Amino acid sequence: MTTFLATIPSPDRGVWQLGPIPIRAYALCIILGIVVAIWWGERRWVARGGVKGEVTDIAVFAVPFGLIGGRLYHVATDWHKYFGEGKNPWEALAIWNGGLGIWGAIALGAVGAWIACRRRGIPLPAMADAVAPGIVVAQAVGRLGNYFNQELYGGSTTVPWGLEIYERVDPQTGLKDDLTGVALDHTPIDVVHPTFLYELLWNLGVALLIVWADRKFRLGHGRVFALYVAGYTAGRFWIELMRTDPATQVFGQRINVLTSVVVFLGALVYFVLAAKRGGREVIVRGDAPTEDGDTTGATGTGAAATGATAAGATAVGTTATGATATGATATGATVTGTTVAGATAARSTTATGPAAADAEDDPEDEGSGAATGEARAGADARTDPTAAPESRSSDSRGE
Repeated sequence: MTTFLATIPSPDRGVWQLGPIPIRAYALCIILGIVVAIWWGERRWVARGGVKGEVTDIAVFAVPFGLIGGRLYHVATDWHKYFGEGKNPWEALAIWNGGLGIWGAIALGAVGAWIACRRRGIPLPAMADAVAPGIVVAQAVGRLGNYFNQELYGGSTTVPWGLEIYERVDPQTGLKDDLTGVALDHTPIDVVHPTFLYELLWNLGVALLIVWADRKFRLGHGRVFALYVAGYTAGRFWIELMRTDPATQVFGQRINVLTSVVVFLGALVYFVLAAKRGGREVIVRGDAPTEDGDTTGATGTGAAATGATAAGATAVGTTATGATATGATATGATVTGTTVAGATAARSTTATGPAAADAEDDPEDEGSGAATGEARAGADARTDPTAAPESRSSDSRGE
């Protein structure tokens, strides 16, 4: 009992057979992480003024792109596992055996999210801020898959939380099989630093940090996402230095160590530059109800209003495609720079101004996206018969 409590035992296997179907713990952890990210992202998006279901729509693009990107990065940086004498190149496609690079997953996943956001007229930075905490928690859940696979650990250690590593074999042949085998003998062949556990705990800490900072400082314009990236890479830097598994070396360092430094600096620069754009934007969707439940006067699909939430606020540079400013009313609001273009409703319009009351970013309060006292446009904007057809906004949609 004393020996057991002094170390962390590993699972005896990472794959279970359900008839002819292999049930892989790694795959289940990835799926569970994705579900958590979408669920939490939906709640945060609605709290910011978005429409329920939009995060799921974005995920339909982002998740496949992310999985492909993660696998491409893994294969590119660990090519020696799949190419060369005695290697099977087709194994590069076997994503179910593990091997996803977070850098490629986030990069290509962001491309998929950008495509989906453009199709729906959603500002990508605002969406990224909403889903950032869920993504880093999903990464933490995914690290449990490394535990079942007995991978991503550090050097030998005598610390009480050291991880026991067992030899796994094929029960039928007795041959060594680290990935799909079973540990028949639970005598550890080594006790190592559980670096996957360190990263799991670090990721949960980053999630708490960015949620706290978001509520405290009303972050917006992609700064929550940038803070997540900076926080994650700061931890990945020192954790990567502890790992002992083979990895591609660049300038005498593991490639992920250098990648962490570069990405951290990029995230820090973005965070500082984005701060100049002001506080958090409140997404006002065309089909989202206003304060009193009336959708009349909602600013249009994809509109983002930074702080223009109180009566008397000033909205600058508002674009209205296909509607005249004549007849549009707002409670004490002043609208300047209105552009008439000859269609129906603008997408991704950003209005800046002082915020007397912002939408409260409470993940437990769905539907709190529109702030109390929000300036609402009045009902009957009239179509301008003189507007030239060729001046219509390419972002408008005739619904």
